[in-house]
Amino acid sequence: MPRFSPSTSSPRPLRRAGVPLALAASAVLLPLSALAQQQTAMATDPALRPTVSPALDRISLSVGAFYAEPKVSATVGNSFASFNTGDVTADRKALPRIAGEVLLGDNHGISFEAFRYSQNYSNFGTTGYTSGPFGITGTAGLNLNFDLDVARLGYRYWFGSGNTVVGIGAGIGYYKVKLETNAFAAASANLPSLGFYGTSGNYSRQDSDDAVAPMLEVGVRHAISPDLRLFFDASGIRKGGSSGVHGSIYNAQLGAEWFPWRNVGVSLAYAVTDVDLKRDDPGLQGLRIKFQGPVAAVKARF
Repeated sequence: MPRFSPSTSSPRPLRRAGVPLALAASAVLLPLSALAQQQTAMATDPALRPTVSPALDRISLSVGAFYAEPKVSATVGNSFASFNTGDVTADRKALPRIAGEVLLGDNHGISFEAFRYSQNYSNFGTTGYTSGPFGITGTAGLNLNFDLDVARLGYRYWFGSGNTVVGIGAGIGYYKVKLETNAFAAASANLPSLGFYGTSGNYSRQDSDDAVAPMLEVGVRHAISPDLRLFFDASGIRKGGSSGVHGSIYNAQLGAEWFPWRNVGVSLAYAVTDVDLKRDDPGLQGLRIKFQGPVAAVKARF
């Protein structure tokens, strides 16, 4: 049975959440729209139209879902005691995901991606100890309701101009975690001669934290034909320090995209994402989520 000791100290004031995911997406998609108009104007003049690898698009935007099977582990507590849920495999969920890319010149690429994950988790356990006339029964319960937003904005330099290109770059990642925690712990002791029958406690708290961190990324594109391509992407976000939210987020996906129409196609991939976040404040002290599963999206290119 996991051990839990309720805290009697007053929770610290919550920090105001950062920019919502929707605003972060808008801040990137609006410049993409402006760049799309600029690229269209360039395309009308052959003298201004640069040579591009058939594995890359001038501008692309994909909207879809990550059909993931999450494995969740959370630690809740304070400097005196904590409660860990252990690894729990949650039901598969469709995580909405949006991504976009812009190619400037022949080799300079800017990419954007964002997704959201929301989950409710409950755990309850009871154990007992008996020795002669002395007996103790312990019970602990935990309910978590959390939301996780992740977004990244990166720059890549693409090496090559043929059917296969490799991109290496860096950027920034943003993540926000919101958690509502409700916990209960009780211990009942059979010592009536001493007038002791048991004790219990409740813990309730809401937390919201966000952070911006540096990111490294790599990508590979291979064009079997102009309308059928393979791709691989990997990125890592890591924030150090001992205040607020810190930790790492790693993502990798391998897939293919097919364009039955000139500007509209579909993208299918298999992705793995590992989120490991920590906080040193009371409340949510650790959150580890591993996602894996297929990603399907509709992709538009210009």
